[in-house]
Amino acid sequence: LLRSSQPLTGPNRRRCREDEKLLGTILDDGERGFIIDTRSAQAAKQARMGGGGTEPKSSYPQWRRLHRALDRGRPLQESFIKLVEACSDPSLSMDRWLSRLESSRWLGHVKAALSTACLAAQCLDREDSSVLVHGAEGTDTTLLVTALAQVILDPSCRTLQGFQALLEREWIEVRAAVLRRVGIAAWLGALTPDPPLGIPQAGHPFHLRCARSASSHARGKQEAPLFLLFLDCVWQLSRQFPFSLEFGEQLLLTLFDNAYASAYGTFLCNNEKERSLCKVKESTHSLWAWLNQPEEKQKHLNPLYSHNPLVIWPSVEPQSIQLWQGLFLRWIRPSQHLDEAWAEIKRLVEGN
Repeated sequence: LLRSSQPLTGPNRRRCREDEKLLGTILDDGERGFIIDTRSAQAAKQARMGGGGTEPKSSYPQWRRLHRALDRGRPLQESFIKLVEACSDPSLSMDRWLSRLESSRWLGHVKAALSTACLAAQCLDREDSSVLVHGAEGTDTTLLVTALAQVILDPSCRTLQGFQALLEREWIEVRAAVLRRVGIAAWLGALTPDPPLGIPQAGHPFHLRCARSASSHARGKQEAPLFLLFLDCVWQLSRQFPFSLEFGEQLLLTLFDNAYASAYGTFLCNNEKERSLCKVKESTHSLWAWLNQPEEKQKHLNPLYSHNPLVIWPSVEPQSIQLWQGLFLRWIRPSQHLDEAWAEIKRLVEGN
């Protein structure tokens, strides 16, 4: 499973021999791989006019390109705002509530993200093929798909420690090999300690995407709740497979809160280079260090967890995708009874 930014073919359909060779070395003779582009075919075509583009079939004959359009940027932020506004209005009638929930299109974004992640997982697991995922910059929907695919496929990513490592690897520090196209050359992060000057580092730009909450009157141009969408999708997995994730809903809520406003430095800045320049590690505490303290850790564990070595294939039927009430309705719906129920479940499990 690889991820990258888009190839910079441009309007003249420039070729990059190094990039072609790099992708060619991933596959053996006779093998085929899949490129999942998180843009529509039309959007990818339009990107060529700005210097971006897609992989030409003639130059990448062993790779099959699949387009699965996922919204990002302003459309996703507006969807989030509409949902929060609907959830914050307790005066709505049933018909009006359902209408506003549908018009927000948030659950549609959840379904699309899970569907695309399942496609990547199927190519890896059932087709036994290599998969390259990219959109434009490789820092938003690309991360969403690759991270979800790993949760679906890898039981270690469904443990508390493994999930933290996944977030560090995919969303924050990006220690794994990340293929980055620069038009006339290819850079592989595992082989080169630092990217070329002027090339933005991979990882999710939390400072830009999570600058303000959905309730803010200000509208940042680069804000988008991609990380929240990822957490929502993980919550959907935890609801459909209640025994397969070692952590519970409280961890996901804690991560959401800290992505937008935190006393810790884990989600500060936009990439590892900025965190290094700002000396974040030297001047702040890590969220993980706090979460992994024994008392705090117990609060975030799932008492029903039982190791499941199998792939967990979620249902993406409309009836299976539900509103994450624990997040979106937590300010208007008391959680006392639910908290008491989970406390009783934990007591019964520990008693056995």
